[in-house]
Amino acid sequence: MDVPDNSPPRSTTSTAVTLDKSSTPPTLGGAPATDAAAGPPRVPLAVYVLGLSVFALGTSEFMLSGLLQPIARDLRVSIPQAGLLVSAFAIGMVVGAPVLAAATLRLPRRTTLTALLAVFGLGQVAGALAPNYGFLFVTRVVSALACAGFWAVGAAVAISLVPVTARARAMAIMVGGLSIANILGVPAGAFLGQQWGWRSAFWAVAALAVLGLVGVLLLVPRTQPPTGADRPRLRRELRIYADPQVWLALGVTALNAGAVFALFSYLSPLLTEVAGLSEGWVPTVLALFGVGALLGTWIGGRVADAHLFGTMYLGISASAAVLALLALTARHPVAAVGLSLLLGVTAFFTAPAINARMFNVAGAAPTLAGATTTAAFNIGNTVGPWLGGLVISAGWGYRSVSALGAVLALLAVAGTALAAARHRGR
Repeated sequence: MDVPDNSPPRSTTSTAVTLDKSSTPPTLGGAPATDAAAGPPRVPLAVYVLGLSVFALGTSEFMLSGLLQPIARDLRVSIPQAGLLVSAFAIGMVVGAPVLAAATLRLPRRTTLTALLAVFGLGQVAGALAPNYGFLFVTRVVSALACAGFWAVGAAVAISLVPVTARARAMAIMVGGLSIANILGVPAGAFLGQQWGWRSAFWAVAALAVLGLVGVLLLVPRTQPPTGADRPRLRRELRIYADPQVWLALGVTALNAGAVFALFSYLSPLLTEVAGLSEGWVPTVLALFGVGALLGTWIGGRVADAHLFGTMYLGISASAAVLALLALTARHPVAAVGLSLLLGVTAFFTAPAINARMFNVAGAAPTLAGATTTAAFNIGNTVGPWLGGLVISAGWGYRSVSALGAVLALLAVAGTALAAARHRGR
């Protein structure tokens, strides 16, 4: 059953824009939103610039999966040790999102975004010049901190640039940057690494960061933080965590991410050792997953604004079904490939709705909402693969991670049902 949840935030002071049921919601730049009778509101170009920046951030985060071997050879470390660079980035994201959101709460948004992009870009340059493993490790942590801060602030800016009825569409553009990073950025990084060495991939991401920085400077409106009674106060924003709905939203975010990445982290060996595909098929299947993710994000962003809980129910339930089917049919190559594509669709179909839901319940704390959503996603991204490793080590095989993902997805459905019930009771 679908319970709409596209009402404006509760009437408290906000660091971004206060929405009033009695008036047309304003955008960050002060222009009124498009009237509903005139059709769906247009998403400003600034949101697409933020999506481009997220593409650069996502490429940096994910591209190491295709660069571990050349990095290990060049820096004379083992592949598992090189793999810790991925963990370092994830931990930096978990820690950096809430810390930087709190630290930059009273700073102008555009200034914060450009500063974070500059730090991120410099982190890529430093990584490209890294003389040893330890230095590269530090650059990954610094880059992750900047990435987390940008996502937290950028997501808050994106939703403030559109009326409340277009929040999911704005978040779809942001999440779409990550989807495209999987489709284009990761294979491109691997190609650059094969042709000109792994360091060239870092230089390419640094160039993308410069493009994003210029776009933010040109297109994101310049605003000053509110003063007086409306001045952002960390203590006031922290009050959102007294609301059980916030914790339910974060729990669903973490469980949904854990469900997907419990499988995705082991998709390559599942394809080769269970489905019997050659290693040459792995990049193709990963690209198909990315195509599915982009398609799911686009469709989910279109329907979530009108049917938020319905989108979450449908997408997470479908992911649970796909994961369960994959656990049963992974020995068949055609089924494994087709279900990998379908999982990309179902998993990312829910992403705009999950993000929009968090901003709706956070109300007066959009920056902390974006920060803790980022942290919750990366907790799921870390814990899911860890649990997957445990069941594999216990001797259950690679198909077991798909079954584990289905269980986590069902828990996310239960969390969504509880959130919907509490929402109806308000």
